[in-house]
Amino acid sequence: MFKKLLLIQLFLFIGYCVTAQNPAISKEQIRQMKVDNLTDDQVRQLVAEMKKNNIAFNDIDSYAQQKGIPDIEVSKLKSRIQQLGLDRELDTKSREGKDNEQDDQKGTRQVDDATDEQTIDKKGQSREERELAKRRKRIYGSELFNNKNLTFEPNLKIPTPHNYRLAADDEILIDVYGYSEVQHRLKVTPDGYIRIPNLGPVYVNGLTMEEAKNRITKQLSTIYSGISSGNTAVQISLGNIRSIRVLLIGEVVNPGSYTLPSLATVANALYVSGGPTENGSFRSIQVVRNGQTVTTFDLYDFLAHGDLTNNIVLQDQDIVKINPYKTRVELSGEVKRQAIFEAKEGETLQNIIDYAGGYTDVSFRDIIRAYRVNNKEREVVNITAAEVSSFKLKSGDQFFVDSILNRFSNRVTIAGAVFHPGNYALEENMTIADLIKKADGVKEIAALSRGLIRRLQPDFTPAFINFNVQDVLTGKSSLRLQKEDSVMIYSKFDLREEYGVRIDGEVNKPGYFSYADSMHLEDLILMAGGLKDAASTQRVEISRRIRGGQYNPKDSTKAIVQHFDINADLSNAEANAFVLQPFDEVVVRRSPAYSSQANVAISGEVVYPGDYTINSRSERISDLIKRTGGLRAEAYAEGAVMMRKTFINEGDSMLLANKLQVFYNKLQDSTDIIRVQSTVDRKEQLLGINLDQIMKHPGSKYDLLLEEGDIIKVPKKLQTVQLFGEVYFPKKVRFDEGYSFKDYIHGAGGFTSQALKRRSYIVYANGEVKNTKKVLFFNSYPKVKPGAEIYLPSRKEKRALTGQEAVGIASGIASVALIIVTILTRTR
Repeated sequence: MFKKLLLIQLFLFIGYCVTAQNPAISKEQIRQMKVDNLTDDQVRQLVAEMKKNNIAFNDIDSYAQQKGIPDIEVSKLKSRIQQLGLDRELDTKSREGKDNEQDDQKGTRQVDDATDEQTIDKKGQSREERELAKRRKRIYGSELFNNKNLTFEPNLKIPTPHNYRLAADDEILIDVYGYSEVQHRLKVTPDGYIRIPNLGPVYVNGLTMEEAKNRITKQLSTIYSGISSGNTAVQISLGNIRSIRVLLIGEVVNPGSYTLPSLATVANALYVSGGPTENGSFRSIQVVRNGQTVTTFDLYDFLAHGDLTNNIVLQDQDIVKINPYKTRVELSGEVKRQAIFEAKEGETLQNIIDYAGGYTDVSFRDIIRAYRVNNKEREVVNITAAEVSSFKLKSGDQFFVDSILNRFSNRVTIAGAVFHPGNYALEENMTIADLIKKADGVKEIAALSRGLIRRLQPDFTPAFINFNVQDVLTGKSSLRLQKEDSVMIYSKFDLREEYGVRIDGEVNKPGYFSYADSMHLEDLILMAGGLKDAASTQRVEISRRIRGGQYNPKDSTKAIVQHFDINADLSNAEANAFVLQPFDEVVVRRSPAYSSQANVAISGEVVYPGDYTINSRSERISDLIKRTGGLRAEAYAEGAVMMRKTFINEGDSMLLANKLQVFYNKLQDSTDIIRVQSTVDRKEQLLGINLDQIMKHPGSKYDLLLEEGDIIKVPKKLQTVQLFGEVYFPKKVRFDEGYSFKDYIHGAGGFTSQALKRRSYIVYANGEVKNTKKVLFFNSYPKVKPGAEIYLPSRKEKRALTGQEAVGIASGIASVALIIVTILTRTR
């Protein structure tokens, strides 16, 4: 049962498509699961859960492989599903899920929109702003500007580009080395000059780095003669670069003027400004310089091809203009990237599919459905595969790529008692015999009298066709297969109750065992690990079911019972001739002469205290005292106590539990129930004994028989008395032979005002309890002995009547008095 539940839980777990591991299910448990043990109802329950989660029949293999389920168990499960005719339900459910994908996406968007609406409301945005923000997220390319991990910051550590032109605030590093060694770090002035020490100003504004290097080297050669001869060299590099001001206008999220490094490109400027708005173009971004458009940047070139050719380096006072989009279409369904795409003039549907990464593996490409807005209303357009590359786009078009049908064009299935169950291709004029041959034949355990074919009729309702497996194998009959036929070959073991036998009693491994033909009694004992030491080899009992036969109302026999005597080495000829049958039950009883050791313990004032083994069932306390060497001189026999187990065996505890349940039901006070339960829960109970009487009269009624686990404690001569309860000073006092009960009370300060004297009692050292008795109008207190404990309980606190209660009592008395007066008046 555990394996059944475990397998169901695992497949339900797969049905929910959860990838998190379940620590409660180990890989070893998964390998040990048996689909054969599942009932039909459990399989139907599993399929119902799979239908809820849109899991198709063909998806079972992939999900099971991810979870490490053995292939043979997966095949068995699929066979069971096909046998019950449930695979079509999964396929139908999957198709319905695909057909309603647009509606599901719409519903998902509505849920997401509701979630986003609650989140964005906290930011104080209007409904229109929220709608625009959500639409912008679906635009292809907008994720670049929403991803915090992408910065598009310019790389300032790269070599200076050759076309970089110097301007004010750029820093130039001059390194002269060779016969002359000198370094300069010079900044370009607003007038475009750098001032070289010992040389003077050099104009570099607007020069490239190569042009600036030639000019500076030429000027330095006038003071360093080694430059001309080649003994001295000059290296020019760019240090800290200047900042530029760039203006971003048009359909940009945050338009305005931005200060950027002089190496910043168009992409850098777009990122810092938040990118295009929901109406902005990703493909028509112009860079205007000195009133002229120097380039048009297409972000799709970067997204689709990684091409940054038009991503030029900006210059001071450049204007980046983002134009409104002209054509946008939406692509959804079985494509790799579902989004809203922007199209340029002349692009077709094929270009949009390319931007989406192409079709998925299960896409239906023959017809693409398009939803277009014309001048008056919407319309549906069917686009064939041949028209995709030439289909002209119109802004607002919505394209949906459907999925292929979740069915096979030439599949037949075989399951059950064959060597290789599974799916096979349907060939022309293929018969059941051909399919069985492809599955490598039937197993030896196959039931050859009957098999089933599950076939789908033209209206897709299932029908069953039976056939004789033996006739098919021998060629006496031949049935041709059709598409989607499912053949089931049953196992003989699946068509009957699992055979087993049971053995209980004095064997090492009692329990159920699988039945096999020609199994004997001794064989079953061997499988159970052999006999225990306490096992009796006589009267081994075998009970057998009454199977078959004719019903006889006069026959009241319910089972056949036989007894056998066996040998310890399991060689008895009579028992060996007896063959077991399925469902036989064997009981090996305990030997009546077998007895294990039973120990008791004695401590205190005896000569040899310790643990002792009971010699016989009639051994008593006096016998144990003799075995210990007797009592010591200082022993106090009257104070000896015995501890005995609350329950001698499991039967006692079960019987007492049933009796106590009735007792608990009668108790009204919950504290009484708790008190009784705590007493029962103790493993040992105090048993009062009179050791002095036992020693004087061995074998008398005081001399109890010993039980296993008994503990006897013999104390020394006790010299004190303990007082508890309602005395003014509870304490322990010295025992005095001449003191009475009241003398001890007076020695502790006397009774308190709350003392309940008539309920006083004494617990003696041996556990005996005596309470106070009432003699006429006087209390007769028990005698005090050494080691006694005096208990004085308290009175229950009396509660005064409330005003309402007093008025009620007075009203009741007045009513009774009025009735009496009325009766007397009428009597007269």
